Amino acid sequence: MVIYDTIAISYVMIAFTCLGLVLIGGLLVMMRLRHKYHPNLIGALIGALLCFLLLEALPALT
Repeated sequence: MVIYDTIAISYVMIAFTCLGLVLIGGLLVMMRLRHKYHPNLIGALIGALLCFLLLEALPALT
């Protein structure tokens, strides 16, 4: 898939970001239910993933 329009690129990046957040969120929920991890650990993992995503995706969008 070749996309040349900048608005379409940002829409595709946002779509993949949302898909990744849903998949990783589901994985973290399953970790919480099966292994009884502490909610603070799950929150820290989500924060680290969002921080990494922001640092990597923000320069590509601007």
